[in-house]
Amino acid sequence: MRTGLIIGVIALAMTSCGKTENEFDATGTFEAVETTVPAQANGIIKDFKVEEGQDLKAGQIIGYIDTVQLVLKKEQLEAQMNAVLSKKPNISTETAALQEDLKQAKRERQRLENLVKADAATQKQLDDATTYVDIVQKKIAALQTSLAHSTSSLSGEASGLQAQIEQINDQLEKSEIVNEVNGNVIAKYAEVNEMASNGKPLYKIADLSTITLRVYITGDQFAKVKIGQKVKVFVDADAENYKNYEGTIEWISNKAEFTPKTIQTKEERANLVYAVKIKVKNDGMLKIGMYGEIKL
Repeated sequence: MRTGLIIGVIALAMTSCGKTENEFDATGTFEAVETTVPAQANGIIKDFKVEEGQDLKAGQIIGYIDTVQLVLKKEQLEAQMNAVLSKKPNISTETAALQEDLKQAKRERQRLENLVKADAATQKQLDDATTYVDIVQKKIAALQTSLAHSTSSLSGEASGLQAQIEQINDQLEKSEIVNEVNGNVIAKYAEVNEMASNGKPLYKIADLSTITLRVYITGDQFAKVKIGQKVKVFVDADAENYKNYEGTIEWISNKAEFTPKTIQTKEERANLVYAVKIKVKNDGMLKIGMYGEIKL
């Protein structure tokens, strides 16, 4: 009886192993595009509303980094720029007196022209009046040129200060921590009151609404798969049952590689295989690193 029972158990185990090996065409793990979000400013983190497992929306404000020094620097630059702009000359005002002299000189020249025609003034008087008109015109032109150079120089100085203000504005904007992608927080690296520096990782996020199963197929299976093909994906529901999903093949490697070392046996790792990515809509049960199997 005992011998028969042992033989029966061995036979059942062999049948079970054979079923497991033949039930699925490939096995792999789930993965997603993970984005590590860095700080874009330097300073103390004053607010940071992020927790692992939290769902975030793109454009959501989740905290900010201290901006006091940036605001003070901006106010200083704005004061400097206003001081520079206040020095810019008003060309029309600065030349108003000479413009009035020019009008008077032209009227005098016209008067002398009429007198010369009536033989009531000499040609020399008219020539002197004409010369004076030319002199005033040259004074106006010289003053306008000087004022234009001064204006240009001050405008350039103001533009440099404005550029610095824009840089401060950019830093102020980046001091606000804004989440850029829809996804689930899978790791948190910083806390409130910690020092942030430009480039320091704050958290890691991944969009898990759809998740990718990466499996490896053999050369014999390669001809059976194509981009866009629907496949059945299975994951463990419990010790004896599977939960299945519909997946879509979104990428097939065109280069063979040795089976990854995550495969258990040395013999299997020696095989050349092709990587395949299968996109699966996630109902919230699928996690990064979870094992899955497919049936073509």
